Amino acid sequence: MAKLAQLLAQSAQMHSHLCPRQILGARMGLYAGKILSLDLPQTDKRLHTFVETDGCAADGISVATGCWLGRRTLHLIDFGKIAGTFVDSQTGQAVRIYPHPHCRQDALQYELDARNKYQAQLAAYQIMPDESLFVAQSVKLTVSLEAIISRKAARALCQRCGEEIRNEREVFQDGEVLCRGCAGEAYYLLQEPALQVGAMAGWFS
Repeated sequence: MAKLAQLLAQSAQMHSHLCPRQILGARMGLYAGKILSLDLPQTDKRLHTFVETDGCAADGISVATGCWLGRRTLHLIDFGKIAGTFVDSQTGQAVRIYPHPHCRQDALQYELDARNKYQAQLAAYQIMPDESLFVAQSVKLTVSLEAIISRKAARALCQRCGEEIRNEREVFQDGEVLCRGCAGEAYYLLQEPALQVGAMAGWFS
């Protein structure tokens, strides 16, 4: 409980408040550590986590596991679900964890004096047993973790836009090396010509 309280304090500081989804995320991460026999939050990059939504739960998972976007150990697969798949990169063992479908209702039985459902969840999610709060499933990835991690310092240049591509995310199309944007997967449309390098210099100073 002391460890959970410390993690929740860290998460709450990031959000300026504590909500039930942060608690679910933190406890999911701790539960994954228990199942995979890993000491979390990690200081290395052994554990990789695939989260299925962004937001509060993802930050709770990060503080509990030590998996972060910037460390390339947290990966978003946006299914809009509060769920995470935790992968031990050394053993290949993977477990997917998500809140039990009845956990919201069950929380009311743990905190009978709560002012409302939100307050009941806020308190109960911190004390409910893992097996009552979550469903854990052993899974096998359908994506290559090795390809996601890629090779250290792997770089290429897009032959159309000239931008650098990292981590072997280039696409080979009709004999050209392209970024995913130029290969037809862009999530934006250019509204004006690109600024010259000199004009952009001030952005980064």
